[in-house]
Formats: sequence, structure tokens, C-alpha cells
Amino acid sequence: MKKCIVIPDSFKGTLSAFEICEIEKQAIQTLDPGCEVAAVPVADGGEGTVDCFLYALKDCRKIEVDTTGPYGKAQKAYYAQLGDTAIIEMAMCAGLPQVEGRQNPEKTTTYGVGTVMKKAVEAGCKKLVVGLGGSCTTDCGAGMGAALGVVFRDKEGKEFVPTGETLGQVAAIDLSGAKALLEGVEVTAMCDVENPMYGPKGAAHVFGPQKGADKAMVRRLDEGVKQMAETIRSQLGLDLDQVPGTGAAGAMGAGIIAFAGGRLQSGISTVLDLIGFEKMLEGTDLVFTGEGRIDSQSLDGKVISGIAQRAKKQNVPVVCVVGSVGDGIEGAYDMGVSAIFSINQKAEAFETARYKSAQNLKATMENILRLIKASR
Repeated sequence: MKKCIVIPDSFKGTLSAFEICEIEKQAIQTLDPGCEVAAVPVADGGEGTVDCFLYALKDCRKIEVDTTGPYGKAQKAYYAQLGDTAIIEMAMCAGLPQVEGRQNPEKTTTYGVGTVMKKAVEAGCKKLVVGLGGSCTTDCGAGMGAALGVVFRDKEGKEFVPTGETLGQVAAIDLSGAKALLEGVEVTAMCDVENPMYGPKGAAHVFGPQKGADKAMVRRLDEGVKQMAETIRSQLGLDLDQVPGTGAAGAMGAGIIAFAGGRLQSGISTVLDLIGFEKMLEGTDLVFTGEGRIDSQSLDGKVISGIAQRAKKQNVPVVCVVGSVGDGIEGAYDMGVSAIFSINQKAEAFETARYKSAQNLKATMENILRLIKASR
């Protein structure tokens, strides 16, 4: 092979996308030393998203800024800058690891995320890509909005920054400050969930418990998000409550649309657009991708389907190297996948096999590459 692309998702619970890239790249360089390898660890919008882009794109610059965390404490954060595009990770300022042992989604805020966004715009960025995932908040992105210049007022006209417990107190929303800041700026959020703002499948009910909310708090948060949806409708004329993805990251999906004038886009589509995947495919002989388990859900706008569909348009074969193979994968071949290989070397429980993932992946890649070499 003259050129190949390695672009895997993580094998959750076993190998990170970075580790998979390194193992596969090393195997290719060992068995086919003349092959040019482009390695891109796939980011899903959560923790590590910025680092994925810094790893994959040599032209990306790491920009450090001062901001605040989920409880308002001063902290450092960074974003990746690619030309006039800033890639920002909300988990860096409002992530679950930052509140370990003191989770409270009624009190936490996305204000620090908005601060990073604001500083990127002030530094000249015209496109903001915000990864939604791993959040400890349920503030509908109101904190982010406030940092960008949105003014929230209660029924007495007093200005305040809403959190999960005070969303229902918002009576008026003034976007003028944020609109002035973001004029000419394109905002896109990486979002791979389809949850609505509220209700049984909404932000509070589905994600609240993992953020520390008990049943009573979940009910309060859900009611607050519902009231915020009604206020957004009455004040801004936007009917977002049941729009897929608006419940992402504590309903920050809704905030991206309402307060930043942005849009929601699948994570893999965002990644492929940013790295210029179509350009990368030119002259490429083979694409290696994969995830922990491929099944019918993998074909629904996820990593493998997104990569395969674009590669198919340029007649570049795609090989999936995965942890395990589930049911309903036949459609993958129609999408552009050429072959699927599981790294499992023998039948054994995941609890045992997970500790052998690195060596099993290496062995599988070596076997695939030997077959390719023998078939030339």
C-alpha cells in the first residue's frame, strides 16, 4: 500500500482511540514500511475531543485560556485552533470528573464553556465547534449564554445567571449582547444523542442520575428545563422542546441553538468535515476504522457508517477492526464496508478478553496486513 488512513473510535472500557491509532499505525509501519499512514482518533464530543484533533492535525494549535469551572472557580482550559476554527470541549469546564464526590446539577454551570467560546471569538475565530458530552450540568446552556452576553432576568427584572435550580425563574431573555459578539461567527455543536429537552427521554430523566440527581431532583430539573423551553418559545419564538439532540449535555443542545444561534451536527460528520476527509481519501488505498462492538446501531449515523459512506463515493475500501460483532451488520457492506474483523483470538468472556485487547488488536492487524501483502 502507498497510503492508508487509520480512523478508529475507542473500544470503550479497553482501548482509547489514541491507543488504537498507535497500535494499528505501528503494525502497518512494521509490515509495510513504505506505506504513508494518516492516523485520526475519533472524538465524540466528550472528554478528550480537543486532544484528538491536536493529535490528528499538525496545523492545529493549542490555545490556553483562563476561565471558570462548574462551580465558578477560576481554572485554565484550552481549545484547538485550526485556521479560523476553534474546537472547544465543554467537558473541560463543565465535566463530570471536575465534580467527583460533589455532584449537584442544580448548582453547576456552563458559564466557563461560554467564556472559552467568547475568548476564541475575541481571538479572531469565525467558526466554533463545541463538543457536547460528559457534562455535569443541567442548565440548558444558560451559563454559556450569559458568558456570551445573553441577559436573563427574573419577573422583577433582576439580571441573574440561571443554573439547574433556577431555570424556572427566567422571565425575560435578551440576546442582543450575544448577537453582537457572534455576528459573522458560525457555531456548531458535536451531538450524537437524540434526546429532547425534557420528559421521560429528556436531559434530566436520562442523564440526571449519573450527575448526582436523586429522583426528587430529577423531577425538579425536568420541570425547570420544561419551563425554560416555554420561556424560549415565548421570548425567542423558538419551539425546541422536542427537537432531537436539544437534551444533550444537560439540554445545552437547546442552548447552542437558542443562545448562540448554532446548530447541532453528528460527531463523525463534524470530525470528517474538519479533517478534510474527502481530500485525505485522494490516493488512499485503504481505510481502517472500528469500534468496540459493531451491530445494527453502528449503521445509524455513527462512526463506521459515516466513514464508509464517504469512502465509498471515492471507491476506497474500508476495513473494520472491532472488539466484537453483533447482529444486524449486513447493511454495513452496502454502506461501503469491505470487511469486518473481530480482534477476539478465542472464545472467552469479555471480563477476561478485555485485558488482552492491545495484543489481540496487534495480532489481528498483522494478520490482515500479511493477507494484503500476500495478495499483491
